[in-house]
Amino acid sequence: MSKPLNIIFAGTPDFAAQHLQALIDSPHNVVAVYCPPDKPAGRGKKLTACATKELALKHDLIVEQPVNFKAEADQEQLASYKADVMVVVAYGLLLPEVILNTPRLGCINVHGSILPKWRGAAPIQRSLEAGDPQTGVTIMQMDKGLDTGDMIAKAYCDITPLDTSASLYQKLAELGPQALIDTLAQMATGDYPREPQNNELANYAAKLDKAEAELDWHQSADVLDRKIRAYNPWPVAQFTFNESTEKSHRIRIWQAQPKPSEQHDQVPGTILAADKHGILVATGEGALLLTSIQLPGKKALAVADVLNARADWFSPGQVITG
Repeated sequence: MSKPLNIIFAGTPDFAAQHLQALIDSPHNVVAVYCPPDKPAGRGKKLTACATKELALKHDLIVEQPVNFKAEADQEQLASYKADVMVVVAYGLLLPEVILNTPRLGCINVHGSILPKWRGAAPIQRSLEAGDPQTGVTIMQMDKGLDTGDMIAKAYCDITPLDTSASLYQKLAELGPQALIDTLAQMATGDYPREPQNNELANYAAKLDKAEAELDWHQSADVLDRKIRAYNPWPVAQFTFNESTEKSHRIRIWQAQPKPSEQHDQVPGTILAADKHGILVATGEGALLLTSIQLPGKKALAVADVLNARADWFSPGQVITG
């Protein structure tokens, strides 16, 4: 690498903070850190800083928190740092073209998927939900489109049958920082690759919605298993148990095992068995063994423990909705 770069960093959650830490530990100079304004959190609705801001303050870095970049004063403030490049990781704010063009080398983004397949807000969850065998991170040159910029570097990892969005998130948080440092080393030389994306291969990874969490038992066991893992830890897959005609409960599913070869002639959603191994539910194709669930107002427990207290809720032959 030639001369270290002066970098503006923009990010919000822990995923971003792990990339900021890598920059702090590198030869490069972080001249300013951008993150959203503090937000109310907890029962007291106390204004709380994001993980990126907390890390920046710990290292005595300058922190800027504009609501957006529409104000000319905010644009001028960013320009005053005279950065070589702006690194954006899970910032959550679309950057106007004037900002994209301000740093000498523009703005680059660490995106949590192998572009161009999953663009948008939830690439980790959508990749898992779709059954992709592999994912990774892409370092791209940002443009005015949504994750449409030229690709500079990629790093890959496999998706295992046990991965949840939480475990994949951590895998990518370990992959991304090194890919970022390697990319910046190339950019510092002034000679780095830029591969245009094939728009025909792109899919939009829409932000998750709570309504998606309610499972449809008519889908196959494999599809339902992927949804459960994709929605862990949020919004958490769930089904409705009707205790009576007047009273129903939303029950969250934290862990399950697909049984695609399980043969049955029952209506999807029918409980086929309930024992120490789990609750076996008929699906549109095969069956799904629920092994860890959460009753309303309770913590998540192994099904064997739940059945000790609520076996009457999950007797074979009952139909649960979704």
